[in-house]
Amino acid sequence: MASALIGGLLNNGFPANEIAVIEVDAEHRARLQRSFGIRCFAEPDAGALACDALVLAVKPQQMHAACLSLQPFLKQQLVISIAAGLRLKDMSRWLGGHDRLARAMPNTPALIRAGVTGLYALPGVSEAERLGAERIMQAVGSMVWVDEETQLDAVTAVSGSGPAYVFLFIEALQQAAEELGFSSRQARQLSIETVLGSAKLASLTEEPTSELRERVTSKGGTTEAALRVMIKREFKEAVILGVKAAKERGAELGELLGKD
Repeated sequence: MASALIGGLLNNGFPANEIAVIEVDAEHRARLQRSFGIRCFAEPDAGALACDALVLAVKPQQMHAACLSLQPFLKQQLVISIAAGLRLKDMSRWLGGHDRLARAMPNTPALIRAGVTGLYALPGVSEAERLGAERIMQAVGSMVWVDEETQLDAVTAVSGSGPAYVFLFIEALQQAAEELGFSSRQARQLSIETVLGSAKLASLTEEPTSELRERVTSKGGTTEAALRVMIKREFKEAVILGVKAAKERGAELGELLGKD
């Protein structure tokens, strides 16, 4: 995700010499410098943190140690975490009470700059800093601000985990196509292009998706026959319950990960 953000920022006109990365792994550090021409540091220091905004793109399990290493060099920078689950109150504590904090929840389509990110900021973050956070996250797609930090658990469940739900649907559609006699390549193309086209069509209209679905569903036709089976098997209810389960798990992980 860090590489996706760097690539997106450069593509949007950020000068390479204004982007710095702290990467402890020498091989990864060399690859980042070679790929993007940015400044790279092996560990935090005053030079590495001479910035307006600091994005923490580390695994949640590594965040506590990362924050402690950054604490001596923090000044008034905006700190943006993209680690799932971790609460800002815990990160603020690990950063010595730093209150210019925001959380971002991007998803994997950010890797091709087609992601969507949920954002939340503490009250201490200024409007200018919020705009700065937007500019960073919009480098890899669209973004949505939420009013309460707890809503990020729902963002994680809907859009953060959402690509997995879509991939599962594609997987099922592809399997059905293969069982109906198509080759693996044909089934893959039919399934992926159908999802891509349908999502694009939905994005280009303000009509509810329920109306788009009804427009495809002729009375007594093939689509109605398929949907009747899916409704009987509670397909829609299963998706809704799955998303809610992901949201609850996100809240649980936030409590676990926030312990010192």
